[in-house]
Order: sequence, then C-alpha cells, then structure tokens
Amino acid sequence: MHRSHVAIVSVLLATAVVLGAVAVTRTAGLGAAERHANDAAVAAKTKQLAAYEAKLRQALAARPPALPPLPKTSGSGTSPATGASGQKVIYRRPPPVVVVKHTSHGDDGFEQAAGGGDD
Repeated sequence: MHRSHVAIVSVLLATAVVLGAVAVTRTAGLGAAERHANDAAVAAKTKQLAAYEAKLRQALAARPPALPPLPKTSGSGTSPATGASGQKVIYRRPPPVVVVKHTSHGDDGFEQAAGGGDD
C-alpha cells in the first residue's frame, strides 16, 4: 500500500470514530431526557392513585344503611327468590353456521375444459 492510501484510510477511520462518538453522546442525552419524562409521568400517576385510594377508604368507612326486611309471603311456603312457579330454564344452542368458500386448486379439470383449442 502506498502512504497516501494509508493516510486516506486513517482519515476515514478517524472520521467514523468521531461521528460514532457524537452519536453515542446524543443517544445518551436523549435517554436521560426520556427517563426524566417517565419519572414525571410515574409521579403524576402515583399522585392520582393515592387520591383515588383515599376516596375508596372514605367510601369504605361510610357504610351504607342496613337494608329493610323482606316482606312476608303468603303461607304457600315458597320464597320470592325461587319464584312461585319454579320455572326451569333450558338453554338450547343455535345451529352452527357453516360457510363454504370454494377456491380453485387447478386440479378440478376446469382449465382443460375451458381451453380446448390446444388440439
């Protein structure tokens, strides 16, 4: 190799190293800014969740009043929850929907019948 070739290659390598170093420092700077933005978002969400937790604790402390007693039924002995007639629910599944989509595979003989002019 001539000395001029060695000089050109060394200049190109030095330029690549400098550009790589600049890229690394910019990337590291962007990462730091992104981390700061993420920290701010996490802090805001934490504050919202703490406020919501406080509201839930207040709601838990303020218990609702007791429910009124259930009305008495006539002497038939059935409770209102089971129903007077005691109906039984039978679920029947609907019939399945079958969709048939035909695609040509080239082995059904259509190409031979349609051509016909090769003879």
